[in-house]
Amino acid sequence: MQQLFDIEGKIALVTGGSRGIGEMIAAGFASAGVKTYISSRTSDVCDATASRLSEVGECISIPADLSSLAGVNYLVNEIKEREEKLDILVNNAGATWGAPLGELPESGWDKIMAINLKSPFFLTQALLPLLENAASHQDPSRVINIGSIDGLHVNSLPTFSYASSKAGVHHLTRSLAAHLAGRHINVNAIAPGPFESKMMAHTLKTAGDKIVQMVPRKRIGEPADMAGAAIFLSAKASAYITGVVLPVDGGITGAL
Repeated sequence: MQQLFDIEGKIALVTGGSRGIGEMIAAGFASAGVKTYISSRTSDVCDATASRLSEVGECISIPADLSSLAGVNYLVNEIKEREEKLDILVNNAGATWGAPLGELPESGWDKIMAINLKSPFFLTQALLPLLENAASHQDPSRVINIGSIDGLHVNSLPTFSYASSKAGVHHLTRSLAAHLAGRHINVNAIAPGPFESKMMAHTLKTAGDKIVQMVPRKRIGEPADMAGAAIFLSAKASAYITGVVLPVDGGITGAL
């Protein structure tokens, strides 16, 4: 039974892996014996996280700004110089922008769409050769896109571009899954609910108690919750699952 969840020896790339959801996933991978690359825009933070996670497993920092295709291509080239295959790609790098409906600028819309929706597509596209090199009929390669429950229901906060981008990530996941299944690449998404992260810090600080009360499980998500979901979607246990958006939200979307 343990073999169903054994991912030791695989190679993974986690974007936005220096903090928050990405760090939770990277930490879970590293401790499970996965050679884990992480990227983020801030070099010193990315390097520090990789150094810290290296205490539990192999973790390598490749700082990159994925808000542009130049940054995407830089990261791809760095991975290709180091590896001939890639078992797991986690598209987690993201950003948010909150503004009243009449005040959201075009630059804010474009920034969020570029990093949340555009970069996962082009990063996946560019890394297909490495994903195919790792793929087999019995053990497909995995792409895990990080969406949000805000892409599954309407949040009362004025995060119009963020919610729209995450709904797009969910549909992109299903589309890629349909096109890549025959190439032995599974594509799934995780839709996190409330977790402690830089993106959620202000919201949890100002309305944390209220958020806990609206979660059926009556708590905020913990690192093990996110790591467990990512490990499941990367392991033999999920080899026959593709095109799924998995809410990891303590029951919020199920209770709507």
